[in-house]
Amino acid sequence: MTTVVITGVSRGLGRAMSMGFAEAGCTVVGCSRSMAELVDLRNALGEPHRFDVVDVVSDAAVAAWSQEVLSLYGAPDFLVNNAAVINHNASLWEIPAEQFDGLTAVNINGTANTIRHYLPAMIEQRSGVIVNFSSGWGRAVSAQVAPYCASKWAIEGLTRALAEELPAGMATVPLNPGVINTDMLQSCFGSGAEFYTSAAEWAKQAVPFILQITAADSGRPLTVPE
Repeated sequence: MTTVVITGVSRGLGRAMSMGFAEAGCTVVGCSRSMAELVDLRNALGEPHRFDVVDVVSDAAVAAWSQEVLSLYGAPDFLVNNAAVINHNASLWEIPAEQFDGLTAVNINGTANTIRHYLPAMIEQRSGVIVNFSSGWGRAVSAQVAPYCASKWAIEGLTRALAEELPAGMATVPLNPGVINTDMLQSCFGSGAEFYTSAAEWAKQAVPFILQITAADSGRPLTVPE
């Protein structure tokens, strides 16, 4: 059975993917910082799926989580780094240092932390795909979201460099999910977000698209088709 590890599963794209991967017959292992929303996901999916409270910013927390997951499930077939936050709309010089630092800690460091602790087991079995969520704002820019743009441009570079380090038979890709009506989009677009597809509808396209990623795609910037 295909095992998928996903970060940031409590809501939005992470929750939608968790439901979609489970419906596709995969075993889903996920994490989030929110216990209340994780309980709902646990109740919705049950075993053999597993959902834990983990702050991906903490390398020690990710290390402990990965050790337990690897001991129970083995190396994942897919590691999906989805956890991310966005800044409040503002010009770069108006964004407090603590907000900028918190954003990069989740979006960049959190991704590196999960790779650091899951990838060695995947390399040992010489198979597996790492999907690092980027954004349209990881390939273009917009005013008022400079920290978010910077973090997603970083994910693009990190992922493409990692692709050159992986052994044959493995893959990592930066994935632009497209524009989806989530809490994150609502924070930027306000009521205009309602004109975009929902996370649940998006997952119907995204889940099979992710599952067909192979070693031949490694290093290629991909976008979920509309």
